[in-house]
Amino acid sequence: MRHETIPVTDLEGRSDIHRADVTLLCEIRQGTRPWALVRLEDISQTGFRVAWFPNCALDRPIRVRIPGLQVLSANIRWQRGKALGCAFSEPLHVAVFEHIVRQSVIGGPLG
Repeated sequence: MRHETIPVTDLEGRSDIHRADVTLLCEIRQGTRPWALVRLEDISQTGFRVAWFPNCALDRPIRVRIPGLQVLSANIRWQRGKALGCAFSEPLHVAVFEHIVRQSVIGGPLG
């Protein structure tokens, strides 16, 4: 697992975004479709990447359920092959981000 500061800007133009390579299972849904189990592979306070989310509409918001957290809203920003890059509607609090990273490192309930 890698946790680093990358010298790029996020969607709001901020630089020095902390991004962590993680592998954890979560659920995503779009609209009234059923929840789909996906693998979250990368996360920052402002967004995340999932390995695959079938039949998604790139222009519609999604809901993400990470174990132990409330349901979060996000928007799909890009698609590369099967992978999707998503931006949280509201950035994660730093303590929530660090909790997710810690739990993925120790193999806690998120991983």
